[in-house]
Amino acid sequence: MSKAAFFWAMLSAIVWGIVPILEKIGLSKVHPDTGLFLRCFGVIFGAAILLILKFNSLKIELASVSTKTVFFLISGGFLASFVAQLFFYRALKLGEASKVVPVGAMYPLVAFILALIFLGEKFTIAKFFGLCFVLLGVALLR
Repeated sequence: MSKAAFFWAMLSAIVWGIVPILEKIGLSKVHPDTGLFLRCFGVIFGAAILLILKFNSLKIELASVSTKTVFFLISGGFLASFVAQLFFYRALKLGEASKVVPVGAMYPLVAFILALIFLGEKFTIAKFFGLCFVLLGVALLR
């Protein structure tokens, strides 16, 4: 992995580490469905900022994006920002953030298997052991 990719991945990890704390506090007084509804405004706000900052380049690129690409990206957004988040909020409302977050973060296992099947990615010993450590960490926190 390049230094730039590692840097951005670490920044995303830091932000993803902060988010469940904010959400757990926010969910303390509301139903998970209400929390998810309110969270969606954060996504809309982020999309508006992106549109304002990158309007010209977005306009140019969106004009040439294929229907297939749009389908995959919107499907990913729906699954991540709505379906998975709804499940996560229900778990977070009922459980400790320090235990719910690692279980919810087991998606690398699912992504690894699906990447092997659908993307033709290669199986390596390093990836295998990395996944074993993810599973071990979740098992220890349970």
